[in-house]
Amino acid sequence: MRLFARNAAADAAPPVPGSPARRWTRRLALPAAVALAASLAACGRKEAPPPAPRPVVAMPAQADASLPAWTLPGEVQARYSTPLSFRVGGKIIERQVRLGDTVAPGQIVARLDPADAAKNAAAARAALSAAQHQFDYARQQLDRDRAQARENLIAATQLEQTRNAYASALAQRDQAAQQAALAADQLKYTTLQADHAGVITAEEADTGQNVSAGTPVYQLAWSGDVDALCDVPESVLAGLAIGQRASVTLGPLPGQTFGAVLREIAPAADPQSRTYRAKLTLESPSPEVRLGMTANISFDNRSANGRATYTVPATALFHEGREPAVWIVKPEEDTLELRRVQVLRYDARTVTLSQGVAAGERVVWQGVHTVSAGEKVRPVPPLHPEDFAS
Repeated sequence: MRLFARNAAADAAPPVPGSPARRWTRRLALPAAVALAASLAACGRKEAPPPAPRPVVAMPAQADASLPAWTLPGEVQARYSTPLSFRVGGKIIERQVRLGDTVAPGQIVARLDPADAAKNAAAARAALSAAQHQFDYARQQLDRDRAQARENLIAATQLEQTRNAYASALAQRDQAAQQAALAADQLKYTTLQADHAGVITAEEADTGQNVSAGTPVYQLAWSGDVDALCDVPESVLAGLAIGQRASVTLGPLPGQTFGAVLREIAPAADPQSRTYRAKLTLESPSPEVRLGMTANISFDNRSANGRATYTVPATALFHEGREPAVWIVKPEEDTLELRRVQVLRYDARTVTLSQGVAAGERVVWQGVHTVSAGEKVRPVPPLHPEDFAS
């Protein structure tokens, strides 16, 4: 009985740490625990479904058949317009033309009081006459002294003095001649003549007024080439190039359209309006075209560099740093790519792109600030495409 009791007690007692029984117990319990945990985890965890692609409004890019037309207000002006002014100062005593008169080359348009200029011219002529007399005397004296020197009748130093007097008289004669010519020109300048044929467009001095040299008396618009002038905003400037064609309509001449060619763009903007002055030459203007007429200038609807352009809503424009960019939906992957573009022109509701987009590529039209690069999307068309039209 004692032996049985001791064996039973031994079986009931826990294994001693480090004993073989203890080690076998741990070896059997560990795999069971791992299997139990794995089975519990498999029962409690389910695979999370992938996020649904975000719907974005995107449309394939289509090359513009022609750029959206823009029309700028302008006015008709002569290609060349110069002020007419006296080259000397004085008092205006006569004006022979008035505002709007047509003048011919060389026609006298105004006169100054010539009294002072005439006196200066007379004094210069008198000085020239005296210098000429001194020169003639010195020449005759030189001829006599040369003849006497050949006969050894005078000393060599006297001949040298005569030659010196002759050279001085010659220089004085030439100086007096130039002074007389200048005085004659000053007298001629008291008469104002038109240099070119044209029309008087402004009167800036009146009879009896004292004017200085260079003060404008008239404004003369030359006959010949006629220009149409307009102020171009910065948003349109990138689409213009020298030689580009345009059509011009004039308010007072309804129903008539004139061709024009862009010949000049101001290199700097006006400091007040921040616009650039553009000048276009009208081709074959009719006699009814008058200076100062109001004009509507419509530029030819073509890209300045001949490349295809793409017009997208203004809401599609994003940025990459300081450069403009748009979101492109990659084909097959339907993921987003941010791509830099070059904007040819900005309009009220659209932008025209000249680089960065190819035909058929899907461009995100809305929500460009809520997406990110590489994001999976689902392109959808706009509900009302007409809302994005220019």
